[in-house]
Amino acid sequence: MPELPEVELARQVLAGALGRKIRAVDDHDDWVCRPHAPGDIASALTGGRLVEAHRRGKTLWCETESRGGRPGPNLGLHLGMAGQLRFGGSSGPPGRARDRVEKPEWFRFGIAFADGEQLRLFDTRRLARVRLDPDLDSLGPDAGETSRREFAERVGRGRAPLKARLLDQSVVAGIGNLLADETLWQAALSPARPVNSLAADDLANLHKALRKALCAAIRHGGVHTGEIIGHRRAGGHCPRCGAEMSHGTVGGRSTWWCSKEQA
Repeated sequence: MPELPEVELARQVLAGALGRKIRAVDDHDDWVCRPHAPGDIASALTGGRLVEAHRRGKTLWCETESRGGRPGPNLGLHLGMAGQLRFGGSSGPPGRARDRVEKPEWFRFGIAFADGEQLRLFDTRRLARVRLDPDLDSLGPDAGETSRREFAERVGRGRAPLKARLLDQSVVAGIGNLLADETLWQAALSPARPVNSLAADDLANLHKALRKALCAAIRHGGVHTGEIIGHRRAGGHCPRCGAEMSHGTVGGRSTWWCSKEQA
């Protein structure tokens, strides 16, 4: 599942398409565009414009303007496991291993603009999602925008394992499995530690580690570029101290941590 850095890279691609008049919309895929029937999204957007690209955590949406200049519906775009936005020669998030032959049916949704440019959603696995006016009420604040104080108040509340708390999108939005492991390794904290056992300094260091991990992942092309990610495997060793990596399940998710520094 794409995490905050990948979705931010997609948002940057989407931002390049703003302000152009929409000539046509391809919303033929009734699975990706559910619950809308083919033609519903096209009817809502054709003749209007995309005016502002937003992201909260892993959720991406765009404000629109109708053909009469009035506010239109928000266009929600979810990348699924392998979705990618393409516009004007840019792709977001960047593909790790591009398929040699791209099948036409892998383009699940598209917008053609009056100036000839196209915004297209590419997805080999058909797990992406396009919908009008997506619900954002269940999401907590964006993980990259929470202040240190707000982060400590939200994450440090309760008795859940620390990693499970970080993965709860209603607490802070945007942290997935890889980013959680990277952040906890950066902060040298056990993923299984109860959150109510964390001192104020622990939470401050965790917030700092999260910001560092996010900035690096966005800069380098995604969470898979994190310092610990390549060592999350059997026989892997901590790149900081050399200790063997440990593996288990925390919060229902496969988890890796340094057996010495994160014990």
